[in-house]
Amino acid sequence: MDYGEHPGPARYESGDGCLTTLIRIPVRIVVLVLVLPVRMVWDVLVASARAAERTLLRPLGRALSRLFHVLVAVPAGWLWEWVLTPLGHGLRWLARAVLVWPWTALWRYVVAPVARYGIAVPLGWLYTAVLTPLGHGLRWVYQALLAPAGRGVRTAARSLLTVLLVWPVAGVWRYVLVPLGLAAAWLVRYLVVLPAGWTYRELLTPLGRGTAWLLGLLARGVAAGFRGVWAGLRLLVLVLLVTPLVRGYQWVLVPVGREVAAAFRFAWRAAGFVSRAVGRGLARLAWYLVGAPAAWAYRTVCTPVGHLVRRAVWVPVRRAAVAAGRTARDTLRTARETVRRARRDAWRALVGGPSVPEPREPDGLVARTLGSTTTVPSAAPEPEISLHGGKAAQRG
Repeated sequence: MDYGEHPGPARYESGDGCLTTLIRIPVRIVVLVLVLPVRMVWDVLVASARAAERTLLRPLGRALSRLFHVLVAVPAGWLWEWVLTPLGHGLRWLARAVLVWPWTALWRYVVAPVARYGIAVPLGWLYTAVLTPLGHGLRWVYQALLAPAGRGVRTAARSLLTVLLVWPVAGVWRYVLVPLGLAAAWLVRYLVVLPAGWTYRELLTPLGRGTAWLLGLLARGVAAGFRGVWAGLRLLVLVLLVTPLVRGYQWVLVPVGREVAAAFRFAWRAAGFVSRAVGRGLARLAWYLVGAPAAWAYRTVCTPVGHLVRRAVWVPVRRAAVAAGRTARDTLRTARETVRRARRDAWRALVGGPSVPEPREPDGLVARTLGSTTTVPSAAPEPEISLHGGKAAQRG
């Protein structure tokens, strides 16, 4: 439950009449009695959900995330990096080696040279050396011989068609069809068009106007009757149905709905205060019944016993375990050295090994080189002669 500080429910201010004020208190009491269990159950569910999320769902989520990372993400990453990626590179190289490179080489070294030198070059030579001169010769023959002959034939044919077809058709049209058409048009005009126009203008037009006037008057009368009937029905519905419903909605439903909504809001806030008070009481009761005795037992019993056990049992046991561990490590180290030395001696006894010379005195004199203080065991001993003394003797 939420035990934080919350302001009290705001007082509902209204400008309604005394009837609303009289029914407000009972409605709020009834709504509070109905809403209080729901609010308490809601607060219990909210507190339980928060506690479960804090103590169960978060650790479970972290554990599942860590488990997913260990069991799925890391193996998947290793599989992707060390198996699938090299396999993909190998498959790509294999696909290029099997599918791309052979076809590229076939196109570059077989198809392209054959198409170029076997088809394109011969066709180009054929077009340049054979077809172009042939075309030029045919064009000259057409322009020099066939075109004048064609123009003469076309002129003669046009003249013959004009004499045989055009002039007879034009004569028939001009001297036969046109006079017949003019006569027919005159007959149609004076026998059909003029009588039909007079009939439409003098008979049909006045008759149609009179009929339209009568029909319009009848339609206006019928429409006026329908408008009167519709106005009466609308006024009747407005007076008997709409006005009572609107007045009932404005004067009854709106105030009642507003009061019920305000009562629910007030009851929800008041139930929250009551629920928090009950929660505080239960928490305080649980503390005095369970928490305080448990804390007192932990401070006065468990803590001294734990300290005593740590000083009397755990510390000596830990020290003894540390000493035993050190002794065991030293013993194991000594045993390993002994086993190693015994294995080396056994191997030397079986296969032999380099002999180690014993220290002894030198047999002969050890000479020193001239100008140096180092001794050479294999050099023959010579008398020590001073360099300056030798030079003086040589000069004497």
